[in-house]
Amino acid sequence: MHPVFRTLKLIIDARRGKRLQMLDTSAVHMRVWPNDLDINFHVNNGRYLTLMDLGRLDMMIRSGSMGTIFKRKWFPVMGAATVRFKRSLHLFEKFTLKTRILGWDEKWVYMEHRIETVEHLAVIAIVKALFREKGRSVPSQELAEAFGHPGPSPKLEDFIEDWKKMEKDFDRRQTD
Repeated sequence: MHPVFRTLKLIIDARRGKRLQMLDTSAVHMRVWPNDLDINFHVNNGRYLTLMDLGRLDMMIRSGSMGTIFKRKWFPVMGAATVRFKRSLHLFEKFTLKTRILGWDEKWVYMEHRIETVEHLAVIAIVKALFREKGRSVPSQELAEAFGHPGPSPKLEDFIEDWKKMEKDFDRRQTD
């Protein structure tokens, strides 16, 4: 189930919030609600990915890029995610979702999501995403310029390069 009320609150808060540059960190403060829980009464692993969508939405709104995204009819597509669950979140617990762009290559933008309580890192994820428009993927540099960042990507960390290699090996394995 999509978190409709969280999304509406986020849109209102983001429009009032401090403007972000492309490489800034977004911080969204939330609380665990009953519909976030699974049968074990902690946040469902799939819900974390849904919450991370909100971090990316916050970045798009607060960077001022939403107008360009709507005007050009771009839509976001997640390509892959690696998630590390460190600690469970429980009913009514407060947490902060921190989202930042690590860098990009020609096609993909690599982002980090951190879900933290006051005391602990609960979840960390690395995702790759892109925007599509009719008939093509939007080149990352074009996207960066829409975010107001005309410069090159920061150097991708070694673990991102390793992840890219692992994905190529995995893709090759699927065709064997």
